[in-house]
Amino acid sequence: MPLDEEHHPDDVQQHLREVQELLARQKVVENLVHRQDMPRHELVEDLVHKQHVAELQNRLDELHPADIAFILEALPLDDRLFVWDLVKAERDGEILLEVSDAVRESLIETMAPEELRAAAETLDADELADLAPDLPPEVMLDVFQSLEGEEREQLRAAMSYPEGTVGALMDFDMVTVREDVTLEVVLRYLRRFDELPDHTDKLFVVDREGHLRGILTLEQLLINDPEKMVADVMRTETVISFEPADDADDAAQAFERYDLVSAPVVDGEERVIGRLTVADAVDFIREESEQEILSNAGLREEEDIYASVWDSVKNRWAWLAVNMVTAIIASRVIGAFEGSIEKLVALAALMPIVAGIGGNSGNQTITMIVRAIAIGQVEQSALRRLLKKEIGVALINGLLWGGFLGAMAWWLYGSWQLGAVMTSAMILNLLLAASAGVMIPMMRSRLGRDPALGGSVMITGLTDSGGFFIFLGLATIFLL
Repeated sequence: MPLDEEHHPDDVQQHLREVQELLARQKVVENLVHRQDMPRHELVEDLVHKQHVAELQNRLDELHPADIAFILEALPLDDRLFVWDLVKAERDGEILLEVSDAVRESLIETMAPEELRAAAETLDADELADLAPDLPPEVMLDVFQSLEGEEREQLRAAMSYPEGTVGALMDFDMVTVREDVTLEVVLRYLRRFDELPDHTDKLFVVDREGHLRGILTLEQLLINDPEKMVADVMRTETVISFEPADDADDAAQAFERYDLVSAPVVDGEERVIGRLTVADAVDFIREESEQEILSNAGLREEEDIYASVWDSVKNRWAWLAVNMVTAIIASRVIGAFEGSIEKLVALAALMPIVAGIGGNSGNQTITMIVRAIAIGQVEQSALRRLLKKEIGVALINGLLWGGFLGAMAWWLYGSWQLGAVMTSAMILNLLLAASAGVMIPMMRSRLGRDPALGGSVMITGLTDSGGFFIFLGLATIFLL
């Protein structure tokens, strides 16, 4: 039966609106019932409450865990906790994995240890490793002890790999087959599964010791004669595999470059120990992209939009302090030229233009460089070449737009000298912005730091102070 467009499973915004409407209707109706003076008032009120709860619970039961996670993130704390209490206990683990770190913390704080244990026990070892840092140590210890031997070893392995490596992303749910059997045997083996692991587009062919010998795609399995041997149809060339210590960035780029759906993860002896899927790669890319946006704005971590005031202050204060220092420096630069501004008031009107365009140009440069570093297109050896290129771009833009602004200043204030100062200041500040836009992320990367962290704050502070100093300094020298 086709789904109605209004209830399309991908329309998460529609799901959110429906839940918000149900919550709002519940509050309105229950307030009205509460105000009524009627026989058996408490019974009626209880029935109305249960009716609305049942309706909301039925709606939640129909939604995918990822959709419920989105809804929880979009609700104020009181509504979020009310909806969370209505989610079936067996779905708690999946939803905790889907929500952001900040929202996950608010949900876990409301759960009893036995609820957390029950939620964790529904997850696979690789999923449990993702959730483990947020769970209380005593809960993790109980869950660890409840696992069977193989799962326990998988969990220990998954938690041993550093964040940002393939080992931290891989899962252990995969299908391996031997090369010395027929395709018919493989088909019979697959029919024993209730369902194949998600994103299974190929089977990993191994020998008796588990060493990777090749891959058998589902297409090869289906179109070839069932009597053929796996060794005769499997692919052994151009097989892309990863090791647990490989950089997750490089793996994600490989998935994008080669259109991979899944790939084996092997140890140092080429034994298959897990796999990486396109879902893992996409999640990693999304998280890295979000982190880059937050870092560029000077935020230390992802923030719950409905977090407490104090939590938000703690997340934002550090780079605001840096920004305040740069603003004070800029104000002192202006203060040093108060006499010049008093003699030529036009300087006060024109100097924000120089600083503003310089800041925008610097942010353009730093965004391009950070992106190139993130996707592995830039090495430290390219610093001089990039600096030369960006200086060239800044010089042309400075001559073009500085010339335009200089002509405008000449026309407005009738002084060609002021126009020349305006043009010169624009060129010099754009050159400063270009140099800083290349040097800041490249130097941070060389020092092993996040190249995006606070980049926007630093470049804006530098071009503001530098722009004011250059423009007012040139004006003082040549106009007064």
